[in-house]
Amino acid sequence: MPAVKHIAGLKLIWVAERSRRGVRDPRVLKPNHHESIPCLPARPPRSPPCSRSRVRSNPTQSPTCAPYLDSVPDPRSRRGRWYSLTAILLVCACATVSGARSIDELAEWGARAGAEILEAVGIRRHLLCWRRFPSRATIGRALERLDGDALDQAIGSYPADRHHALTDPTGPGRPQRIIAVDGKALKGSARLDQRHRHLLSALTHRLPVTVAQAEVGATTNETAHCKPLLAPLGWAGDVITFDALHTVQDHATWLVKAKQAHYIAVIKTNQPTTHTQISALPWSQLPVAPTASENGHGRTESRSINTMAVANNLGGIAFPEAELAIRVRPRRKESGQSETRETVFPVTSLDAHQATPAVLAAWIRGHWSIENSSPHIRDVTFGEDASTVHAGTAPRAMAAFRNLAIGALKTLGAVNIATTTRAIREEPERALPILGTHHHPNPSGT
Repeated sequence: MPAVKHIAGLKLIWVAERSRRGVRDPRVLKPNHHESIPCLPARPPRSPPCSRSRVRSNPTQSPTCAPYLDSVPDPRSRRGRWYSLTAILLVCACATVSGARSIDELAEWGARAGAEILEAVGIRRHLLCWRRFPSRATIGRALERLDGDALDQAIGSYPADRHHALTDPTGPGRPQRIIAVDGKALKGSARLDQRHRHLLSALTHRLPVTVAQAEVGATTNETAHCKPLLAPLGWAGDVITFDALHTVQDHATWLVKAKQAHYIAVIKTNQPTTHTQISALPWSQLPVAPTASENGHGRTESRSINTMAVANNLGGIAFPEAELAIRVRPRRKESGQSETRETVFPVTSLDAHQATPAVLAAWIRGHWSIENSSPHIRDVTFGEDASTVHAGTAPRAMAAFRNLAIGALKTLGAVNIATTTRAIREEPERALPILGTHHHPNPSGT
């Protein structure tokens, strides 16, 4: 009996310590064995970590991105894994839509979100509430070890499918999408022993939706990665716009013959023969070119465009599949400064029946404005250049989530990304419908 009393006393001390910490244990008996023991509810059945049923999609809203994120392989060990990778990636996506700039802010979004919101994105609830949301270390380790190619393909496919569904061709034979290929450096990812990361992306013109992204190695340039970037996707009927850096004859032939797409490429002195041929064409004999002017931001700009058909039966020009030679003459007058003039010579595989000079001018102008759309928003609103994330694939993953947020918000009609993210930041549940996921709040409040 003394031994039994001693054990009971230790058990009472253990129960008191557990009560002080706020932990309940149904296995502990009360000191008075004659009193009734309340029955606790049975533990709910344990759901698999990667279950898609926990992520619900609203059929009247945007399609959910959870099936796309399910395709990303989990690099973590199965031992000790509590949160599914899809749930962690959904938390990162929702937090970025809310304006998160760093990995710390990704975890802070999970701290602000309620239990119902976390359950909607697939976060498993712990019985003793030891784990409620992924910590900063959990998110950071997952992003550092991800397969960057798989993540870029999953995140790029989701907005690409949404944009393709919203795109309405204006007529038979007209291209469906206008895609610009552009690169961007992640300046904040540089360290003393490593260079900064560099990404190559394919973006739509009208809405800055990133449909493909790839990382460019430190010892290579963007030109070598252009074809692998565009190869996995279908571009039939689309128009790809290039700047002078990506104007490569092999890429132009591959786009037209293998992908059944069209191109608009800027010709500069990196293509000396073609540049000499186009500049020597009788442009002065053409009628007055249509001119578009605009005023704003303390400057006045005007652009004129001329097009000339390339006679392939007479030898054409030294660029494959070229049907039209274009001359664009932009003029800019800054307030208090002299006027600057420039002449640009693009070529395109479209003929005169497929695109008018005004349409070609809008597409060329759209390629020049790409730098002020998605890259500018990533630097100013999301602070990408100031971000010091540098380990593993985390810089590339953060850039992918920023592309996803910008594409999703722009597709839904957001004009100012900074204003929209500030409106969503304090209400985490508002980020779920943007990515096609929503939760069912409990009206009883319990």
